[in-house]
Amino acid sequence: MKQFAVIGLGTFGGRVARTLMAKGAEVIAIDSDPGKIEDIKDEVSQALCLDATNEEALANSGVLDVDAVVIAMGERMEAAILATAILHRLGAGQIVARAASKLYAQILHDVGADRTLLIEEQMADQAAKNLIASDVLEQITLSSGHSLVEMKPRREMIGKKLGELDIRRRYKVNIVSIKKKIPVITDSGKSSFEIRTNDIPGPEDRLEKDDILVVVGRDKDIERLSMGK
Repeated sequence: MKQFAVIGLGTFGGRVARTLMAKGAEVIAIDSDPGKIEDIKDEVSQALCLDATNEEALANSGVLDVDAVVIAMGERMEAAILATAILHRLGAGQIVARAASKLYAQILHDVGADRTLLIEEQMADQAAKNLIASDVLEQITLSSGHSLVEMKPRREMIGKKLGELDIRRRYKVNIVSIKKKIPVITDSGKSSFEIRTNDIPGPEDRLEKDDILVVVGRDKDIERLSMGK
């Protein structure tokens, strides 16, 4: 199960936290406003009232153990920048920060944000979906509710054969090809990689760390595969 922290529980942050919970994740919700914590405490895994610019409080909050931290502090630019810098210094996992402008986004990136989101309230659901399905690299919509996606195998899939994973039966999706990164020596004698595609993957094919799976199926089934549900 994926774990997230959302810092800042305004309209955007609160909606992201609730959507992540609805999609089966665990969420730590953080804000310095007791009223916002009271409003959301029964809808998330844990709700903490603390100042995210306090390094000691942040270090003891549990956010360093989650898969990603979402900085959703709205127009509180100085606080968001400081919280991002603290999380980066403490070695937090992926840091995703909401920005109100391209300049603001660049500053957040400069102090340690891995991703920045230039989005408003109506995009919160999509942001939560992208966080949950972070292993999805590319998606092409084929028809209503169906897509072709390129995705990385989940950690627990690495080293296993397709036959062991039984993906078609368990998730009702089809792996139509596997792209593998193969080490090669160039004409100049340098080490490099090239991508080779297995267009007919079979049950004996074993998944490796740098593989890219090309998957076809219903969006909800692909999402289940990406989450391991």
